[in-house]
Amino acid sequence: MASLRRHPRSPYWQAIINLPDGRRTNRSTGTTNKKEALLIALKFEEAANMGQQGTLVERRARKTIADIYAISNQATLETSSIKQYLQSWLKRKQIENCEATAERYSAILRHFIAYLGPKAEQDISHLNSREISAARDQLAQKLTPSSANLMVKTLRTALNQALRDGFVDTNEASRVTLIKRLKKAKRRPFTKPEIRKLLKVADFEWRGIILCGLYTGLRISDIALLTWENLDLVNAVLTLESRKTERRMDIPIAPRLKQYFDELPAGDDPAAPLFPSVYARRIANKTSGPTSAQFRKIMVKAGLAEARTHNTTDKGRSSKRETSELSFHCLRHTATSMLKNAGVSDAVARDIIGHDSEAISRQYTHIDMTAKRKAIESLPDIL
Repeated sequence: MASLRRHPRSPYWQAIINLPDGRRTNRSTGTTNKKEALLIALKFEEAANMGQQGTLVERRARKTIADIYAISNQATLETSSIKQYLQSWLKRKQIENCEATAERYSAILRHFIAYLGPKAEQDISHLNSREISAARDQLAQKLTPSSANLMVKTLRTALNQALRDGFVDTNEASRVTLIKRLKKAKRRPFTKPEIRKLLKVADFEWRGIILCGLYTGLRISDIALLTWENLDLVNAVLTLESRKTERRMDIPIAPRLKQYFDELPAGDDPAAPLFPSVYARRIANKTSGPTSAQFRKIMVKAGLAEARTHNTTDKGRSSKRETSELSFHCLRHTATSMLKNAGVSDAVARDIIGHDSEAISRQYTHIDMTAKRKAIESLPDIL
C-alpha cells in the first residue's frame, strides 16, 4: 500500500511505493497538499502494479501521467499523436501561407506519415531523429534529394511549433542533416526557334498562355487564374496580384500579346477566365502541377522534350524524375533575357517580371507605367 512521508529539507510530500522489481522507493509528488499527494501516490502504485503484471502498455502509462498532471495542476494534460499534430499544424499553414506552399507541405508530410505507418499514431514525443533520417533517405531514393530536404525542413518548422506548444522537449528534426544536392540540370531560356515550334503545335488557348509567359514573365499559376477583370484592353495593361509574392503587378501588354487578347470572344462576366480549360484544371487540382505537365506534352510534341511514360519497370508516377533544362518557368527566364538584351535597365526588368524579394519590390515601386511600356515595346516580335 502506498504511503506518504515528508523530508525535513523539502516542502513536498513523497510517495513511498514498491517498484515492479520489488524494491521500495520514494518518489516526490511535487505538491504540498497531502490529499493531492495521496492521490498521486496511489497512481504511482497503480502504474507499478501494472508494470509488475506486464500490462503497463504505452497507452496506460500515458493515461497515468495525464491523471497525475490533472491532480497536480487542476487541468487536462494535452497530448497528440504524430499524425494528429502534423495534420493540425498543416491547417495552420493553410491559413498562414499561400495555397501552393500549403499543398507542398501537405504532400511531403503525407510521405512522412505513410513511412511511419502505425508509429504515426504514437505520441509525438516519441518521434526521434533516427526515424526522420530514415524517412529522408527513403524519399531521396524514391523522389529527389530536394524533396527529402524539404521533408526535413518542413518537420523542423512543425516541431519548432510543437516545442512552443509544449508537446515535445526537443526538436528532433533539427538534429537531422540535409542531403548534399546533386547537380541539377541548368534551366535556360527558350530560343526564338523553340518558341516558334511551341506556338506551332499548341492549340489556341495554349498559344495565348505561352505568349503571356513570354511577354510578361508571369508564373504559370498566375496566368492560369487570369480573368477578364485582370485585363484592360483599352489601356493595354494586365493588373493582378502575384499568388507567390502577394505583390501587385501592372504589366503593359506587348503588341503581339494584345493581338491575341483582341481575338478572344469577350463575355459579360468580368470574373470569367481568360483561359477557361486551364483555369478549370488549376481550380480542380489546387496546384499548377497538372498544368505544367500539360505544357510538357506540348514540348514533347514540338520535339523539345522526351515523352515520359509510366509503363516502364520502376518508373511509376511516384518514381524519381530526371530534371529537364526546359519548363514553363523558362519562359520567365526568356522574358528577362529579352528585356536585358533590349537594353532595359535591371530595375525596370525586375519590376515587370515581379522579383521574388519583397525588399527589391519595395525598392522599385517608383517605376512608372511609361518606363515599363517603353521596355515592353522594345521586345522583339517572336513570330
